[in-house]
Amino acid sequence: MFTILTGSQFGDEGKGKIVDLMAKDFDFVVRFQGGDNAGHTVVVGDNIYKLHLIPSGVLLDARVLIGPGTVLNPEVLVGEIDMLEKSGTVISPQKMGIDAKTTIIMPYHMELDVLRESARTEKIGTTKRGIGFAYIDKVARDEVTMADIVNRDRLLNRLLELAPQKENTIKELGGDPSIVMDRELVEKYIKLGQRLAPYITDVSYEINKAIENGKNVLAEGAQGAHLDVIHGTQKFVTSSSTIAGSACANLGVGPTKVDEVIGIVKAYITRVGEGPLPTELDDDAGRHIQETGKEFGTTTGRARRCGWFDLPLVKKSVYLNGYTNIALTKLDVLSNLDPIRICTGYEINGIVVDYPPEMTSDLAQCTPVYEDMPGWDDDLTGINKFDDLPSAAQSYVNRLEKMIGVPIGYVSVGPGRAQTFRN
Repeated sequence: MFTILTGSQFGDEGKGKIVDLMAKDFDFVVRFQGGDNAGHTVVVGDNIYKLHLIPSGVLLDARVLIGPGTVLNPEVLVGEIDMLEKSGTVISPQKMGIDAKTTIIMPYHMELDVLRESARTEKIGTTKRGIGFAYIDKVARDEVTMADIVNRDRLLNRLLELAPQKENTIKELGGDPSIVMDRELVEKYIKLGQRLAPYITDVSYEINKAIENGKNVLAEGAQGAHLDVIHGTQKFVTSSSTIAGSACANLGVGPTKVDEVIGIVKAYITRVGEGPLPTELDDDAGRHIQETGKEFGTTTGRARRCGWFDLPLVKKSVYLNGYTNIALTKLDVLSNLDPIRICTGYEINGIVVDYPPEMTSDLAQCTPVYEDMPGWDDDLTGINKFDDLPSAAQSYVNRLEKMIGVPIGYVSVGPGRAQTFRN
């Protein structure tokens, strides 16, 4: 069985928590795109794990794989391996595999990211971790791969080939071109490559053989549908394709093998960085959501912008991803708000529409049209079945399910594993 799981909004929907919950039912959990610009927070008992590259299923029995559609900072990955091992989770090559074709984020990618963002008049809000420039090199066939950094001579030859181009670009942007061939940095990457060499595998082959042999595989996406480089709110998007179809392309698995596509939907909406957010709140309700939901970025620590649930954006996500099931997260954060508002459409140029306009500039001009529902005062964090939710909370979930048109199979009322239950 092959299942794909993606975020339906702007990321930070709680994918890591849901993957961690579901991983016990899967033999493999695979990351298919993005880099360490994304983060998944997993809470197990009193322990909090902030993962940026290793798939969330690492804390259970699943084998975890990093696919070739990702871009990988090896220093960050080794840091995660060491962090997990200190807490008792050993990440052996039997536990984790990394595809040989995975693109490596080099120090010059991070330097270029900082320089380019600083030079922009209109900021994108990049995390400045080199993600976009690593993807540019992947498309231009100028990347350094996992297979390169595990071989000293191969890496040095590759860098010598790329150095003139990278040095000129950095110099043109006002940076220090010596970073490209800096001896200490090159030696550091060689050592990182040696450390990671035992993990190299052919991810496409592993997944296809697993499916062929009746194993269960879960493909885990990063960010959210509206940050997709093609279909998102350009230019305020990430550098990879975040939607479900990307899992097939990036992992090398045919679309006919997909059995289920799960969308993670937050009970409200948040966004980090720049770009339109039609239901954004700058009032007491927005501050309540931000503080109660601890809406601060796993990777950057930046405060997330918060707003009411945006149905048109989720409708578009359903079309983009083909969801067969939805997990609704952070319902507990809406306690003590009354009324609770659902954006059912937008008004733009005097016309009400129920689907997002294609152009980002038009989305930024949209005024939300709301449907109000009664709130509840109860603390939901100790509830472990749907029927025990307050009637107003049940009505809210049922209303969302009807409007979205996809079954809500899971409801989450807190960060812990025990705080998610089937609907």
